[in-house]
Amino acid sequence: AHLSCLVRQAEAAVKEKEDQNTGEGIMKWQVCFDCGQDFHGAVELALGWACWKAYVGRPEADGVRCSAVGILGSALRSNRRPEEALP
Repeated sequence: AHLSCLVRQAEAAVKEKEDQNTGEGIMKWQVCFDCGQDFHGAVELALGWACWKAYVGRPEADGVRCSAVGILGSALRSNRRPEEALP
């Protein structure tokens, strides 16, 4: 799948969870909709940054924003890129 398609699917899942309390929510940023495996490598890293970018504008205490920074941090750690972590 294209990265932009994965991002749209994840954003839609978060919106569905917030609006209707159904679906996968924030987990869609980390798990493949097709096979159920966690993303890894370059895709995990790209989705981590996209997730953070999508929700960074929310208030600092917002649950989705907090999860987004966690997803990015996890992606940076598992891809051995701690120097890119946010201060």
